Amino acid sequence: MIRKAVLPVAGLGTRCLPASKAIPKEMITIVDKPVIQYVVEEAVAAGIKEIVLVTHSSKNAIENHFDKHFELETTLEAKGKLELLEQLRNIIPDDVKIISVRQPEPLGLGHAVLCAKPIVGDEPFIVMLPDVLVDGEGLEKNDLARMMEAYEATNAAQIMVENVPQDMAYKYGIVAIDGDTPEAGKSALINGMVEKPAPGTEPSTLAVIGRYLLPGRIFELLENTPPGAGGEIQLTDAIDTLRDDKAVAAYRMAGDTYDCGHQLGYLEATLSFAKRHPTFGEGFRELLTRYQEK
Repeated sequence: MIRKAVLPVAGLGTRCLPASKAIPKEMITIVDKPVIQYVVEEAVAAGIKEIVLVTHSSKNAIENHFDKHFELETTLEAKGKLELLEQLRNIIPDDVKIISVRQPEPLGLGHAVLCAKPIVGDEPFIVMLPDVLVDGEGLEKNDLARMMEAYEATNAAQIMVENVPQDMAYKYGIVAIDGDTPEAGKSALINGMVEKPAPGTEPSTLAVIGRYLLPGRIFELLENTPPGAGGEIQLTDAIDTLRDDKAVAAYRMAGDTYDCGHQLGYLEATLSFAKRHPTFGEGFRELLTRYQEK
């Protein structure tokens, strides 16, 4: 059973400036919760029990968000604000652990994942990029849970992908697969990966979207991966090496994804989650109607 998820949160969030100047980009809110909480909730819904934050000294707000705040809880209880108190106490379930490790230098995603090795060990584990939301609304199981099932059925490492328009493929990491494009919720073996291919050269329209399920062996490969693009240790380089002795598959997601590291992606996520919010949804839909009429 896969129990651990690694969330690299040490980045400076330059794509989100100026909003991320004084607070972590992962703490920017979508409606009434920070982005990072949605990502952790996705992991918990899939059955993950240990969240490993690979963090930086400037990101204490993330750790504090998931920690108990005794003074605040005491104040809310004394004032009878029991609904808010319950929300704070249920940010994460009691049986889920949040563990933090530091990434001392910004040496790339591969290096950030490697920093989690002392916690993860030899187990298979999930990597979740925290500025990408994967929305499982309407699905019986979210995509992360279904990707975990694919791993357990085939023992092939899994990379979550989204089918994108061909004229947008140049913006993404694109996988090459064996055979036809899999249906949503299904996997197909990968035979190559291309980062931001030139228009017209893309091997498929399946774009990597920031969810990986990897065996513990990836740590050994990362330790021996030389710096690649930008002088950083690239996770994709280690995954390419992994394919030499272990199958790697592309899991095609069935839900929707929002890149909250980009302003328009953040706004789209806000629209999607706000429209169906149990408390604010009706009022938000009225606001949309009012502004559409102006």
